Amino acid sequence: MSKKRPGGKSLPSAPSPATGRSPDREVPAATEVPAPAPAPDPKRWWALAVIALAQLMVILDGTVVNIALPSAQHALGMSDADRQWVITAYTLAFGGLLLLGGRIADLVGRRRAFVIGLAGFAAASALGGAAAGPGMLFAARALQGAFAAVLAPSALSLLATTFTDPKERARAFGVYGALAGGGSAVGLIVGGLLTEYLNWRWSLYVNVPIALAALLGAPVFLRDRPGRRGGHLDVPGALLGCGGLVALVYGFSEAEPRGWSSPFVLTLLVAGVLLLAAFVWWQSRAGSPLLPLRLVKDRVRAGSLATMGLATIGMFGVFLFLTYYLQVVLGYPPVRTGLAFVPISAGIVIGATQIAARLLPRTAPRILMSSGMVLAAVGMVLLSRLTVHAQYVPHVLPALLLLGVGMGLTFMPVYATATAGVPAQDAGVASAVLNTVQQMGASLGTVLLNTVATSATGRYVDAHERGPAHDGATLDAGMVHGFSVAYWCSAGVLLLAALVAGLTVRPSKDPS
Repeated sequence: MSKKRPGGKSLPSAPSPATGRSPDREVPAATEVPAPAPAPDPKRWWALAVIALAQLMVILDGTVVNIALPSAQHALGMSDADRQWVITAYTLAFGGLLLLGGRIADLVGRRRAFVIGLAGFAAASALGGAAAGPGMLFAARALQGAFAAVLAPSALSLLATTFTDPKERARAFGVYGALAGGGSAVGLIVGGLLTEYLNWRWSLYVNVPIALAALLGAPVFLRDRPGRRGGHLDVPGALLGCGGLVALVYGFSEAEPRGWSSPFVLTLLVAGVLLLAAFVWWQSRAGSPLLPLRLVKDRVRAGSLATMGLATIGMFGVFLFLTYYLQVVLGYPPVRTGLAFVPISAGIVIGATQIAARLLPRTAPRILMSSGMVLAAVGMVLLSRLTVHAQYVPHVLPALLLLGVGMGLTFMPVYATATAGVPAQDAGVASAVLNTVQQMGASLGTVLLNTVATSATGRYVDAHERGPAHDGATLDAGMVHGFSVAYWCSAGVLLLAALVAGLTVRPSKDPS
């Protein structure tokens, strides 16, 4: 019975000595009491440092070799036709094998896959640095891409499963987004410094100490449960998915030298589309699919993936065109060219870690994504106004800062949103899908925008044939004109990304 206190209100009866429960209050059965949430890993911030180090290495390696390529070509006697394979071999293996690498991480365990990817990447980098000829360098770059395809999704999935508190998750993904967006610019800086003060081989050797540091920290700080028991690899799905991605990436890379109307390029692109269509059909019927289609049917996740794809298509021309503009038109040496990209890296860090990470816990992701893409589009418009007589501080610097902050505001919530709510057993492949979209967007954007710039340059030069013979100034003006047209196209793609994010990254019950 309840006891009465002076105010007339009942007090609950004392707990029963035998059961410890109040006799007049119904208590849910023990099976209905939710299990307490596991205590956060006290080493999780050190785990973030290890993951971030590995991610920086993978992203950095996409551009660190670019500035060193002329020196490597001269040293190894590469032909102009073959030099593209230093870049293409890496992107082909990386982009084509990401889905397979993500599923391998889910099957064998993400920490184990992380360690395998790190060790393999370090060994391939050492092999490339010691290359005695072009074939050895091409093979090493392909091996780097293959191990990166295992490393990148396992790193992102480890991050997604380590940080579950919303505020901590925002901070962790802020760091990751800053590295993912700024790694390419950092690669240009590091490549310029290493090439000018050491030699081109160190653009590959530099990965070895980075990988060793991450390898030492992985067993100590990373926590992960074992791989899926009883799971098996979807071999037909792997062949169809990886084959389709490789065909598309290779087709994009060959479209520039051969032209879009080349039968070889068209065959690759059509084959890639057909293989991916067959892949989707097979995934809807496979017992253990390589890519469970439920992951990409979610509207918010699909919108985040589309935003990432469009953002990388629009952004990747910046590094290519601005590198040529600074070196060829303004005459910057490699180191100065690399340092010129510091502001975009700083802007990404500020946008991802100081703005997006602080706002995401209380702001809709679509608002951050759309705002970031609009800022980046404004930066592109500023770049489109460059001339052969422009100066860095008043004309280039403001655009780079806007681009950096915009990328940081966009990439951080994209990574956090696209990996949220994914079952732990599918975290690896979900991360691989996001990395694949980013890689495909970079490949497609580079080819498309370079084609636009080259065509516009050719038209500009042809229009000035009535005057005196072409000189360096005319060619420089034509190049800048081509870049300007490409920057306008990039701005349009980024605005489309802002629109897609605003319309699709919206939960079904969004009060705003």
